[in-house]
Amino acid sequence: MNEAFWAPFADNEFMRHALFAGVLVSVLCAFVGVFIVLRGLAFVGDALAHGVLPGVAGAMLIGVPGIFGAAVGAGVLMGGVGLVTRRSRLSGDTAIGLFFVGMLSLGVIMTSRSSSFSGDITRILFGEILGTSTTQLLWQLLGVSVVATVVIIFHRPFLLLTIDPDLAQTSGFNASRYNAIMLSAIAAAVLASFQTVGTLLVFGMLIAPSASAALIARRLSSMITIAAVVGAVSTYLGLLISFHADLAAGATVVLVAVVIFLLIFVVAGSERHIPPTHPTHGAHH
Repeated sequence: MNEAFWAPFADNEFMRHALFAGVLVSVLCAFVGVFIVLRGLAFVGDALAHGVLPGVAGAMLIGVPGIFGAAVGAGVLMGGVGLVTRRSRLSGDTAIGLFFVGMLSLGVIMTSRSSSFSGDITRILFGEILGTSTTQLLWQLLGVSVVATVVIIFHRPFLLLTIDPDLAQTSGFNASRYNAIMLSAIAAAVLASFQTVGTLLVFGMLIAPSASAALIARRLSSMITIAAVVGAVSTYLGLLISFHADLAAGATVVLVAVVIFLLIFVVAGSERHIPPTHPTHGAHH
């Protein structure tokens, strides 16, 4: 009986790589996911996760690695949103919505032009967690290192931004500058994760574990830790279930993460979601 819980990973290198990749994605998404949840930036995370599609498609058309195209796509989306919000009276949500649907539509049009994209679009959207290579694991490890370093260095202004951008400004931090850094960190997490779990599912890993953590923790460090643990447990259980039931691995991992959130919601109750109210105190823990 116990063999069913560890044999799939002990006997299968693809499953081991998938587990390592999922744990790295969980840690990476935890560092930025808590800010997405606390600041209500889910729409931004969704837009970034889908906005890379035309960049990836373009990269494949000219024969360069998809990660570079994804970086261009994310840069165009963030730059365009920033330009529209600065040069018009439109809200940030409106600008994000416009670029989100525009770039997603462009990506679909680009991929529909070639029948050879049918398999590629599936990999872009849903990832290939069971096909994770050692090189991809190293890239993910680099992504975790970079994003974690940024969050650790700038945790105080990030935390102040979750409470009130004006509070960050009056505390001596340039709110727009640190907001841009935070969005860049979110984009970096998406770029480092999408090849493993895909653009659709990376959004789930950004939100579900961090939402679970927000229900049961108040300090930022605790939230990040709990979100990473929930993501890692979701990865293990999701891969195990998908192996024995012959289900799509990445989608099963994210579904397990959502189920864990619902269980925590029922047990802990929605009233536990209280953003940090003492930024200076929380910043030192």
